[in-house]
Amino acid sequence: MTEGLQEAQGEKYDAMYTEAIRFQSFKNWPFDENAICSASKMAEAGFFHCPTESEPDLVQCYVCFKELDGWESTDEPWAEHFSHSKDCLFAQLKKPQKDLTIEEIFNIECARKYNKIKRVITQHLQEGRRMKEDVLEYIENLEESLEKTSKQKK
Repeated sequence: MTEGLQEAQGEKYDAMYTEAIRFQSFKNWPFDENAICSASKMAEAGFFHCPTESEPDLVQCYVCFKELDGWESTDEPWAEHFSHSKDCLFAQLKKPQKDLTIEEIFNIECARKYNKIKRVITQHLQEGRRMKEDVLEYIENLEESLEKTSKQKK
C-alpha cells in the first residue's frame, strides 16, 4: 500500500474537521498574522498545513482534499479555495465553523466522506493500473526470454 493511500485511509484527514486543530498544523507557516493568508484565516477557510521540503506553503482542504501551494501574503484563502475547487461544499458556504448550522455541518461531513471514498477508490485504481503494467511488462520479458532460449536450443 502506498504512503498516500495510507494517509487517505488514516486519521490525518479525519482529525482536521475543527478549525482549532487545523490552525495547530500551521506551526511553520511562512506568513504572519498580518498577512491576508494568515494561519488563522487559512484554517478558517478549511485548510490545514502539510508542507514538504519543496513546498513549504502546501495546504490541503479537509473536505475536498484540494492541495494548494504558491501562496502570496495578499492571497485571500476563501477566494483561492473556491476558485480552485468550486465543487467543495465548504468553500461554497464560505462560513467559519462557528457560524455553521447543524444541517450544514452534517452536509459538509457527508461531502467529506464522499470525497474521501472517491479519493481512496481513485488511488486503488491507479495502484491497480500500475500493477497491471508491471505484470504485462513481466510477461513480455518472460516471453522474450523463452523465445531466446528456444532459439538457442535449435
